[in-house]
Amino acid sequence: MTAQTPRQIHLNAFLMNAGHHDAAWRHRSTRPERITDLSYFQELARTAERGKLDSLFLADGLTLWGSARYNAVGGFEPLTLLSALSVATERIGLIATVSTTFNEPYHVARKFASLDHLSGGRAGWNIVTSGNVAEARNFGLDEHPGHALRYERAGEFLEVAKDLWDSWTDDAAVIDRAAGEYTREGAVRPVGHRGKHFRVHGPLNVQRSPQGHPLLVQAGSSEDGKEFAARYAEAVFTAQQTLSDGQAFYKDLKSRLATYGRTADELRILPGICPVIGSTKAEARALEAELTALQVPEYGLQQLSGMLGTDLTGLPLDGPLPDLPEERDINGNRSRFTLVAELARRESLTIRELIARLGGGRGHRVVVGTAEQIADQLQEWFTEGAADGFNIMPPYLPGGLEHFVDQVVPLLQERRLFRTEYTGRTLRDHYGLARPAGRPSVSV
Repeated sequence: MTAQTPRQIHLNAFLMNAGHHDAAWRHRSTRPERITDLSYFQELARTAERGKLDSLFLADGLTLWGSARYNAVGGFEPLTLLSALSVATERIGLIATVSTTFNEPYHVARKFASLDHLSGGRAGWNIVTSGNVAEARNFGLDEHPGHALRYERAGEFLEVAKDLWDSWTDDAAVIDRAAGEYTREGAVRPVGHRGKHFRVHGPLNVQRSPQGHPLLVQAGSSEDGKEFAARYAEAVFTAQQTLSDGQAFYKDLKSRLATYGRTADELRILPGICPVIGSTKAEARALEAELTALQVPEYGLQQLSGMLGTDLTGLPLDGPLPDLPEERDINGNRSRFTLVAELARRESLTIRELIARLGGGRGHRVVVGTAEQIADQLQEWFTEGAADGFNIMPPYLPGGLEHFVDQVVPLLQERRLFRTEYTGRTLRDHYGLARPAGRPSVSV
């Protein structure tokens, strides 16, 4: 980003099957029968691209999320889906979640390099360490690896992946038919990594991709997560409920970058927001109430139990939460545990009320109002030091995304806070982030 370029909001569309509200699949305007239909996701991707959004994002877990009896779960593996979406779109970035706990660096580096080539430089990797014991049990473990150990492994994993992406120089291929040489001598070399968690010889069997490395995204907000983000991440998806919490997180995380020789402008922070949009505030509130009325309590209770690391089965829904463990005793998503626990304490919510509050965003901020009121909220967080952009989580699809693109985006454009056209080709271009240089060219 140059001094002459005014700071603008970055927008990511977070696509979740029928929508982010856990009752979205029951709403008359959604199409839960299409969540394994490629054309459905192509339509969503084109809608996001029509709005000139920076990127679209697919979450993932290595277990069945929630109860298939009570929600539209069980969809595509994200890298596979994004490869298909890369040929249905031209400019929008494509971000996939992939775990460092239950994968190997060579596999992941190869897949993202391939997606970056296929998409012309639009790949992004949301780096996660996996959050629950159900995932561990799908990979031969009885217990989930410890929180600190997962982040230690993730750090080494990422170092290996970066070395693999750089194992080819940018100009490795010379394609000299007369001399019989496809690559320059020394332009492709092993990485020779021998560490605590991985031994990888290399080189990667994919040439260096258009972006050099995919855009590196991270979503953990625990202490371990923030340190990992400060060292490696170029964009962070996070969850805060209040402006002051958002400002505190933003300031804290940006201040950590200098320790790793980075500047504040090398990282974009995008809090999640679930916008419930109506032509009037009353209409928006009615839609929110309609979705809440469609919730299945058994599903919400199961989800809440998982977030809090506490089995709530059998407790009265109209009673308070029981005593909860300390954050340090949580071996799953610590930051989400703390956010939910503090929300319940701050507002003295019953279990039923907490399930309703979490239905739309699972801890992310739900904003209910007109398009102008939504735009006002985004502008306030952006200008008051709480966000560089936003992870947009439509409560229901496709309508929630269409309304945001057609109603909120034009307001941000009128205020000169958001692009009216794409000015770059790659995901790094959209986020205003530099391309990693890689290894120097080999002398000839």
